Amino acid sequence: MSTPPTQTHVISSVTVEIDAPASFVWDVLVDYPRYPEWNPYTIAVTTALEVGERIDLTLPEPDGSGTFVNREYIRVIDPPYHLRYDTGDEMEGIFAVRDQFITELGLDRCAYATTDTLSGEHAGLVMELNGAWVKAGFDSVAHALKARAEALLPS
Repeated sequence: MSTPPTQTHVISSVTVEIDAPASFVWDVLVDYPRYPEWNPYTIAVTTALEVGERIDLTLPEPDGSGTFVNREYIRVIDPPYHLRYDTGDEMEGIFAVRDQFITELGLDRCAYATTDTLSGEHAGLVMELNGAWVKAGFDSVAHALKARAEALLPS
């Protein structure tokens, strides 16, 4: 009996345009100690923010019953444009890669979006059970990052 092929699934956030320079938005994005002040989906982060190091993301349970820690590993740090981390070998049967992108739209404007690419034996089941929750969480982060950066930007 052969193993069925695994499919790749991608969850993408909305793309938001932010009235702030890309470098400023990057600084807000990686200011992890302040996440509890503004981030509704990733409510706490512990990391050294170095390639190869772990990043522990505290997320709300999909049913609202509490929180859990999702451990991933930083793979790309390219300020102010791209941050990538993935699950490494943390989850049997699933591999997830999260990319966060900031795109310059001018000197004082940029756009932000994030994606999560899931593959592995259980990727389809994860999408079925939690895809809508992850998408809603990513969208909430995009909107909250926009609001936070624009509120903090000096006049």
